Amino acid sequence: MGLTSNKVLCVAVACAVLLFIGTVWLWPRLARRHWRAVGGRVGLLLGTQVALFASVGLAANQAFGFYASWADLFGQEKDQGVVVNHTALGGSGGPLEVLDTAGVRGAGGPAPAAGGEIQKVDIVGRTTHIATPAYVYLPPEYFQARYRARTFPAAVVLTGYPGTAEALVTKLHYPRTAQELAKDGRMQPMILVMLRPTVAPPRDTECVDVPGGPQTETFFAKDLPDAMLAHYRVGRKPGSWGIIGDSTGGYCALKLAMHHPGSYTAGAGLSPYYKAPIDPTTGDLFGGNKALRNRADLWWCLSHLRAPDTSLLVTSSRIGESNYKATLKFIQRVQATKVTRISSIILESGGHNFNTWRREIPATLQWISGRLSDR
Repeated sequence: MGLTSNKVLCVAVACAVLLFIGTVWLWPRLARRHWRAVGGRVGLLLGTQVALFASVGLAANQAFGFYASWADLFGQEKDQGVVVNHTALGGSGGPLEVLDTAGVRGAGGPAPAAGGEIQKVDIVGRTTHIATPAYVYLPPEYFQARYRARTFPAAVVLTGYPGTAEALVTKLHYPRTAQELAKDGRMQPMILVMLRPTVAPPRDTECVDVPGGPQTETFFAKDLPDAMLAHYRVGRKPGSWGIIGDSTGGYCALKLAMHHPGSYTAGAGLSPYYKAPIDPTTGDLFGGNKALRNRADLWWCLSHLRAPDTSLLVTSSRIGESNYKATLKFIQRVQATKVTRISSIILESGGHNFNTWRREIPATLQWISGRLSDR
């Protein structure tokens, strides 16, 4: 049974309930001072607490999509990461392989031309040799005869760290929201490429080209768009591409739009931060290279580099988000460039969680749609 399975959660909850009942039932018998009675009390209390914490942890993981599997939880993934064998590209004849397809739940019908389609894919970077799974949402128009010669704008959508790509579909509802907004005429039909920025798990690379390690920034700036262009009818000009992310993904989205306006004409950061952290999950990202460290600091970029011709969106909450003051400061810094365009979504209250981001996603999709072309 998988980590996100309802059966696992039910078993954990059942164990917690049974251990609680057992503790209440057996406590009078274990009220003596004999070492066996003391050991029994300790065992029951410990077992109940462990089962309770496991239940809460599993429920939280299902709600927020922190980890996708047991291997992901314990850092033992073996089927993802940096591909060192160049022949890995030969399996499907290209950098992208479709593994599975599914309709968009609640989107109007099982046929792709009616409700769109979600494809589970594997992507391999031709230059970075990074391999990662992703989900690609194709709107209904992609399959309709009158649009057969049309290309579509695309938005890359990134999770936070550690995050799961599946959560972008099942928890944050990006495809369903995009389909509903396009159906109502509030945004144009768009292709969404949904994945997590953790392309070399369990390491958090913060979308940085790590010296001697994963070239994550290059993967997102070059390899990912190239893979999509080779497989789908996506617009080829920079004006056809945008990028969205939450938390770590939000930082990555802003950085990629600022560093690579030739790849992404717009970047939206939901609850982002503005400087790459260094902690046990990241390791040494810069190898002592001050220039690389500065480049990953968006504050430094605004002060020392030429302002990029791109559009940015940032979000925060007056109550509940730790980045509120930093976000207001970032908006002011970007406005001062008079070149880079900046927009914002500021909620009255909302924490750093899926519920807050679900409230921001419709407006974010409309915003990025209005800045992308289909050519």
